[in-house]
Amino acid sequence: MRADGHLYDAIGVGYAAKRVADPAMAAQIERALGDARRVLNVGAGAGSYESTEREIVAVEPSMVMVAQRGESAAPVVRAVAEGLPVASGSFDATLTVLSVHHWRDRATGYAELRRVAPKRVVLTYEPTLQKRFWLIEDYLPGVARFEAGRVPTVEEVAEGIGATRVEVVPVAHDCRDAILPAHWRRPEAYLDPEVLRSASGVVQSDQDEVRAGIERLRADLASGAWYDRYGHLLDEDELDVGFRLVVAG
Repeated sequence: MRADGHLYDAIGVGYAAKRVADPAMAAQIERALGDARRVLNVGAGAGSYESTEREIVAVEPSMVMVAQRGESAAPVVRAVAEGLPVASGSFDATLTVLSVHHWRDRATGYAELRRVAPKRVVLTYEPTLQKRFWLIEDYLPGVARFEAGRVPTVEEVAEGIGATRVEVVPVAHDCRDAILPAHWRRPEAYLDPEVLRSASGVVQSDQDEVRAGIERLRADLASGAWYDRYGHLLDEDELDVGFRLVVAG
């Protein structure tokens, strides 16, 4: 979440249709939130992981993302993680889903999550693991280079929010949320430019490198080389590509 919201004002068009809640991920987030009633959802985007069973207030800086929130979505405040416009201890839990790598000042953002609520739930990913995902390692290494230093380690996030546990969040083979690894068992999906536009790391990487990498993937799918290397994945139902749920309280 950029402090001015301009990143997603530029790349967030159409996110509401692509970045929908995956049922398995949503259920894991709900379990982590436990009995929290009032939840502040920081970097809420179009509101895909907001439960209708809780009292949720969303925080989102991008007008493009705010405009994509449905009529029944939680009320939203335009603000950033580093300056949450709510009183200390006024919520039962703070939640943020795949947003910490967009914050300009993560230390301040973590402190704000701690200030606002006794429970903190953060969905993030471990960059050292995600760069081993076959799409990034073999075809889009520029994404890993772009994200080096930008994406915090899980250890940093855990320390920042005072975590009490960290959970593996596997990605199902039919994951509905169009995160970059969602199609790990459907490699042909990555040939669709619309799929790639759903991943901020891809959009912000060198586009000539991205196009060249996808052409290599296209050739490997046609020749069968991809199946020789990764065909064993077709028998798997879920894959650990580094996503983690970091929970405090």
